[in-house]
Amino acid sequence: MKASSKAKPFIKWVGGKGQLIEQLDAQLPADFDKWENVTYIEPFVGGGAMLFYMLQRYPNIRHAVINDVNPDLTTCYRTVRDTPEELITSLMEIQDAYNALQTEEGRRDFFFAVRDRYNEKNLDDIENTTKFIFLNRTCFNGLYRVNKKGLFNVPFGKYTNPQICDPKTIRKDSEILQHVEILTGDFEDSLAYAQGNTFFYFDPPYRPLSDTSSFNDYSKEAFNDDAQIRLKEFCDRVNEIGFRFMLSNSDCKGKNEEDNFFDALYEAYNRTRIYEQNGTPNIVIRNYKINKSWQR
Repeated sequence: MKASSKAKPFIKWVGGKGQLIEQLDAQLPADFDKWENVTYIEPFVGGGAMLFYMLQRYPNIRHAVINDVNPDLTTCYRTVRDTPEELITSLMEIQDAYNALQTEEGRRDFFFAVRDRYNEKNLDDIENTTKFIFLNRTCFNGLYRVNKKGLFNVPFGKYTNPQICDPKTIRKDSEILQHVEILTGDFEDSLAYAQGNTFFYFDPPYRPLSDTSSFNDYSKEAFNDDAQIRLKEFCDRVNEIGFRFMLSNSDCKGKNEEDNFFDALYEAYNRTRIYEQNGTPNIVIRNYKINKSWQR
């Protein structure tokens, strides 16, 4: 399959796993490609880099379930899956209108008008997804952040001629998502969908490495340390039932040698450090051992 024809994230997402994919692949169970009729579950789907990779790399995944607490994000996934052509038409219209504007002031006014309309929260799925993707492509750094009222509040990004509509990606993603079940809610709800050879990949909002690096306001409910502990207790349940899981998070100890939050919390599990291209450390936690003689 040519790289250009592969499914990939249709949005930019903070904490996306695109550059860590091969390292995460190497952390999968050694015989994962030999599992039969796999159910793959991502309770924090985010931008979906790992999802699209896994579904294309491992044809033995016969059933996939994704979840996110952000209803606008899960609406995006459903819209891409179910009505790709209508979405492409709508995105092309807003892209043409935006890129026809000749001044930064005009683009800024357009951006804020779209943001205000999006925050009214009374749009149909096509319009909501169109505005979601538009804001993702034109806001500052492609961030998704909401305030305590759940209103999108990222400022204007000053991009000229951004690609808001990527028809090839939307069509390929729609094809891949046809056999994916899409949930909206708490991560714990995903356990009801586990059956047989189930593998969970957890990519929760990362624990901030410093007071100034905090950014996990993807929804109006903050994912704080209490939530991280609740997630660990959920992992214990997954483990006790007999399912396999892998979890990634920020490596607090890599930035502060005295911060043993995750090492202490997941003491009973296997832990590995992996690194982003800029050197940022991540911790990967697994309830299984890996014995791969090769590294991708």
